[in-house]
Amino acid sequence: MKIVLAYSGGLDTSIILRWLIENYQAEVITFTADIGQGEDLEEIRQKALRTGASKAHVLDLREEFVRDFVFPMLRSGALYEGYYLLGTSIARPLIAKHLVRIAQEEGAEAIAHGATGKGNDQVRFELTAYALKPEIKVIAPWREWNLVSRPQMMEYAAMHGIPVPTTLEKPYSVDSNLLHNSFEGGVLEDPWAEPPAGMFRMTQDPWQAPDQPELVEIELEGGDVVAVNGERLSPASLLARLNEIGGRHGIGRVDLVENRFVGMKSRGVYETPGGTLIYHARRAVESLTLDREVLRQRDQLGIKYAELVYNGFWFAPEREALQVYMDHVAKTVSGTVRFRLYKGNIILAGRKSPLSLYDKSLVSFDEKGGYNQADAEGFIKLNSLRLRVRAKAQPKD
Repeated sequence: MKIVLAYSGGLDTSIILRWLIENYQAEVITFTADIGQGEDLEEIRQKALRTGASKAHVLDLREEFVRDFVFPMLRSGALYEGYYLLGTSIARPLIAKHLVRIAQEEGAEAIAHGATGKGNDQVRFELTAYALKPEIKVIAPWREWNLVSRPQMMEYAAMHGIPVPTTLEKPYSVDSNLLHNSFEGGVLEDPWAEPPAGMFRMTQDPWQAPDQPELVEIELEGGDVVAVNGERLSPASLLARLNEIGGRHGIGRVDLVENRFVGMKSRGVYETPGGTLIYHARRAVESLTLDREVLRQRDQLGIKYAELVYNGFWFAPEREALQVYMDHVAKTVSGTVRFRLYKGNIILAGRKSPLSLYDKSLVSFDEKGGYNQADAEGFIKLNSLRLRVRAKAQPKD
């Protein structure tokens, strides 16, 4: 049997690689996606081979990740449960897409992943796999083996001579990519416990951030960021630059108790500096360029869009249909935003757009601008009609 394993080189997948070889008597090929996690991927590839993999694929998917997954998602204004910018959720369909492709190229009967049976990632990986290759066999060791805790897994790794990054002193789990870092498990499972100060990787502690604010200009075209401080860069380079700028000012930290798709609540801590800046930049330009009713409708549909991404339905027809709508709305989201960043705060310092619907002559107290204020009387009376009828019909208190 031949299996392609989504392999990060962390605790779970390091053990799974050896476990698959022993329990399935299988040839295991690993696949590692470079989506900006900032690790030594050649070392991860060599580790996979040392642990028993027959082949180890490593692909640089950073530009595809941002261009084809992150940016389309951000056009929707999606936030899961009001806070989460879906950094882990949006990476899974990309990884699963290439996992399935490599399995086809290698003639593998099955794919495997390291997601637990309690979490969302198992759903995201497998929904994508079945959408792209309905007959694929999926192996999820967390739903099969009897290793039930991190300490047990660390013992298994030590017994097999597998080096792993997790320690008993830092037992939380970390997932990283170019959009964010997420932390969960271990000491973070107590919602009352404050995250360890040294845990964060992308963002400076806001209290320790520079004492002087930094001015940053972000330019958007058709709903996507195209330039930072006047410099046009590729999608992945733009996000990396905004991560750097936002990170040094402590931008984008979120501590959330969220509702998993499988039905339980979990606590996740996230840092998303660049994505947070893009989100606020888009909102600022949208306030100028989007019609009121279109913006309200987009925001309503954005809640559904976020749920679809979070729950793993990226390759579902309803998400694809919503994407057409989101892309259409985003066509006019072009302009420039100026922020001052200061100790975790994003302070709007200006916005402009060549497609702005803002008409100073209409709104100004000092100009008439083609607006007849007397028209407001009829507008108010028509809107108050039902209220006046109701007041007459009902007895007074």
